[in-house]
Amino acid sequence: MFSEPLAESVEAYEIRFPSLFREGHALAFPCDRDGHVDLDALSERAKGNYLFARAMVGREFATPRVLPSSLH
Repeated sequence: MFSEPLAESVEAYEIRFPSLFREGHALAFPCDRDGHVDLDALSERAKGNYLFARAMVGREFATPRVLPSSLH
């Protein structure tokens, strides 16, 4: 008897950079479960925002966290 393999649930993740000064504000970008962002998949604006957020950790943004995605 043949059985079809169960489809693996694909979860999406985001890396979120919370603002240090504006409660509830953050920048979020799609990533894999390890926090790696595919820069080639981002628009130029999103890429610039991502690089800015990374450079400003500790100044404007808190240390980022990888979370299940709420991005649509």
